[in-house]
Amino acid sequence: MIEVLITAVPLATLWALAWALHERGWWWAALLLTLPAAAFLVRLFMIQHDCGHGSFFQDKRANDWLGRAIGVLTLTPYDYWRQTHAIHHATSGNLDRRDLGAIEMLTVEEYQALTPVRRLGYRLYRHPLVMFGLGPAFVFFLMQRLPIGMMRRGWRPWASVLGNGAAAAVGLGALIWMFGPAPVLMVNVLTMLLAATVGVWLFYVQHQFEGAIWARNADWRRDDAALQGSSHYDLPAVLRWFTANIGVHHVHHLSSRIPFYRLPKVLNDFPELRAVSRVGLWESFAYARLSLWDEGARRLVSFRQAAQARA
Repeated sequence: MIEVLITAVPLATLWALAWALHERGWWWAALLLTLPAAAFLVRLFMIQHDCGHGSFFQDKRANDWLGRAIGVLTLTPYDYWRQTHAIHHATSGNLDRRDLGAIEMLTVEEYQALTPVRRLGYRLYRHPLVMFGLGPAFVFFLMQRLPIGMMRRGWRPWASVLGNGAAAAVGLGALIWMFGPAPVLMVNVLTMLLAATVGVWLFYVQHQFEGAIWARNADWRRDDAALQGSSHYDLPAVLRWFTANIGVHHVHHLSSRIPFYRLPKVLNDFPELRAVSRVGLWESFAYARLSLWDEGARRLVSFRQAAQARA
């Protein structure tokens, strides 16, 4: 509960202060406060993430209801997302099971077999300005308004998505009624967009980095995919706190029932895990160009590297 309080209370305080500053005409100061607010919102999403794994609380109902409540703030329908995220954990790094809950990634051969128009579409999809610019807004504001991939799996995915959308709409409507549309758009919506961008980047670099492994179903092993297909994003201490240790992603995929507040203890108890699949902050930005899996070389490559290899 302390983790929830030290994350949610500062977020609410920053938003209240930003609304007050905007009311006084200091819109530039309100704008600046969206940066730390987005950081706390990212951390709140990571708590929701642990709830989805049933690891934050011991009680399942406590996990589920806290996850649903946070989902209204993060625009993430909890029950639907929990199912797609479970699929991601079960298939991560498997070339034959690229399913829901993952960023689309093609092999070099699959990309070369596409028509020119579809090749252009994939290149646009993988472009950093789309992936980390338009993409986060599309996923959180539009895509998650429908249970994509689960539309025919009964009423539960629909209830999750529609319930989340309705609750978020009521919340935003109440804020607009109290403070007006301008501060809500500037403060709350911008905070969500910034947090969504950080979230998509974290998810990307956790599985698409230099040295990551992918395998066909016959050769895929869960533990190998966890330790070598998920990164240890070794961030500075402040960023580790705001991202709730999600950078220790290789351990998380190895055992998702370990809550984020115990992951540092795992690295202390097993220091050999620190160097496994380690990715530093500055080097990680170069991995935004990795877009294809080269099955022959068994590595992720950029479009340019794929073209050079083919030539």
